Amino acid sequence: MENKKSSNEFIPTFQKSFLLPRHWGSWLAIGLCAGMAWLPAKMRDPLLGALGRFAGKYAKSARRRAQINLFYCMPEVAEAERENIIDEMFATAPQSIVMMAELAMRPEHARKRITWHNREIIEQIRAENQNIIFLVPHGWAVDIPAMVLASEGQKMAAMFHNQRDPLMDYVWNAIRRRFGGRMHARNDGIKPFISSVRQGYWGYYLPDQDHGAEHSEFVDFFATYKATLPAVGRLMKVCRARVVPLFPVYNSKTHCLDIHLREPMDDLLEADDKTLARRMNEEVEILVRPNPEQYTWILKLLKTRKEGDIEPYRRKDLFRKK
Repeated sequence: MENKKSSNEFIPTFQKSFLLPRHWGSWLAIGLCAGMAWLPAKMRDPLLGALGRFAGKYAKSARRRAQINLFYCMPEVAEAERENIIDEMFATAPQSIVMMAELAMRPEHARKRITWHNREIIEQIRAENQNIIFLVPHGWAVDIPAMVLASEGQKMAAMFHNQRDPLMDYVWNAIRRRFGGRMHARNDGIKPFISSVRQGYWGYYLPDQDHGAEHSEFVDFFATYKATLPAVGRLMKVCRARVVPLFPVYNSKTHCLDIHLREPMDDLLEADDKTLARRMNEEVEILVRPNPEQYTWILKLLKTRKEGDIEPYRRKDLFRKK
């Protein structure tokens, strides 16, 4: 997909090819999502939850990745409960996505159902005129807090991966930029993101992706270990920023989003790479454990292993597809 680019940001642009028949299925899905955003949440959430659970039964590859991740990360949890977590994860996904659409189209209406916990943390940092990088685990509602802050006038900057479907990639990133802010493609490297944070944009950093072994540290992650890039320590130094953990939780019973903030990770300033990596994972664990269904367990979180260990997703003895 062609996109307008500046030296600082990635701007998705509409292509005439999006109107071709091969994209009509995607347009239908987008239309249904937009239509759902106009329904009262108490009406749509039960329907979206049921649809998500149903889809999760047939998304064999994605479900297997989630099963393997939870098998490694939470072996103390009974298998039946892990399966329930996965079902609720698939239910949470469409509920969160539609709330994101609602925020884009009906911002004042959606913001009434969003609660910040410990917001005084970032207000104090703002008052001290310091930069912020949010450490945000991969949750289904991950984009919403950044959009809310941008809608309030705060300059935001985030890094992202392009989606395979070019139309969905365009729509998703257009919604992310609904209230302004900068999007930086990971393919362009990290320098544009650093530049934005140094200019006063609050950064959004997702710490739990697997970037391979070369620059990562193997450190504990829940009950297993993970190849973790200790980049946030370097970022906080070069960006002169404080790192604030953040995690959004969509509550399908109250139909509200709770955004949880934790104290800045000021202990990372002098830490070595292994300590940095472990502290990042520790924050992910603290934020995710109370609401594990909010986390995107379908990612290949554990792909990179130590020498001699088998990649979990290649193990034929685990959760064979039926």
